[in-house]
Amino acid sequence: MRLTTDEIVNAVCLHTSERQQVPVTSVEVELSWDDEQGFTAEVWVEGRSRYLVEANLKESIVRYMLTEYGRRVYPSSITMVADEELEEIFADVFEE
Repeated sequence: MRLTTDEIVNAVCLHTSERQQVPVTSVEVELSWDDEQGFTAEVWVEGRSRYLVEANLKESIVRYMLTEYGRRVYPSSITMVADEELEEIFADVFEE
């Protein structure tokens, strides 16, 4: 199964709002990828910014897959993919 950039952003928003106990509408996310840092996200909650690394993104995807699709997956079954031509980031999720 492949999650789109929008679904990854939704996963991070939902997970962050749950952990920070704020409305999901108060969370903003910007995904990025580069050679040095790999996959990251900058997350803003109520005016405060923090950075998430790939492990954090996968944690959000694991939770999202369970709540939205009823599928239990593990971080090791998630591969992040950057399509530079489309300027998109995807998450390929394989069931173990």
